[in-house]
Amino acid sequence: MEHQNKEMDVESFQKSGRRRGSCLNVFLVMSIIFLLVAVTALAAGGVMVVMELRSKLESPRPSFEFKESRLTEDTPDPAYKMQNFAYLEAISSDLQTSTMQWTPVSYGAGKSLGSNFLFDAVQQTLKAKRVGTYFIYIDLNLTCTYNCNAGLLSVHVGDKLNCEVELPAMADTTPVSKKCWTVSRMEGQTLATQMTVPKDGLKNWKLELIGSRFGMFLVD
Repeated sequence: MEHQNKEMDVESFQKSGRRRGSCLNVFLVMSIIFLLVAVTALAAGGVMVVMELRSKLESPRPSFEFKESRLTEDTPDPAYKMQNFAYLEAISSDLQTSTMQWTPVSYGAGKSLGSNFLFDAVQQTLKAKRVGTYFIYIDLNLTCTYNCNAGLLSVHVGDKLNCEVELPAMADTTPVSKKCWTVSRMEGQTLATQMTVPKDGLKNWKLELIGSRFGMFLVD
């Protein structure tokens, strides 16, 4: 009888162990599933945050084809958008240490310069009338005409933005482009874009008028 009881105890212990092992397996599986769901949710949330931030930074930068249909796509109030928006295009291809030359773009009966901005075509300065935070950007598009030397091209937008382009030595017309931007507080400052080239110059390099632009718009 005692021997039988021992066998029953061992069997009960084994069954209990199997039940505990089964519960442990279920717990581990559920924990793994929960962990995967949590990681997926966090990843999705992170993607949404990044996409939202990217949208805020990039959506105000249109391709600058000024058509009425384009102006009304992103905002129900295109007049407000244009009031707080300035866009200038390059008018000189020369690369030399000097103040860069820009001009607003005409579209329809207006220009790509909102009423919130003052542009001095003589001094080549741009000023925002309204105090606030602005997105400031510059796009530089350069090409080599023939047998160009290497060098560093620097463009300073006042004390707000510095854009540098490493130009390689080349013999063909492969374009070199650089986009630079910043978000900065403006409180009545006037901005001029100062170009600086090496002392020996940038032989046979030129700034393409198409695709080279400077602008800013009110963020907040």
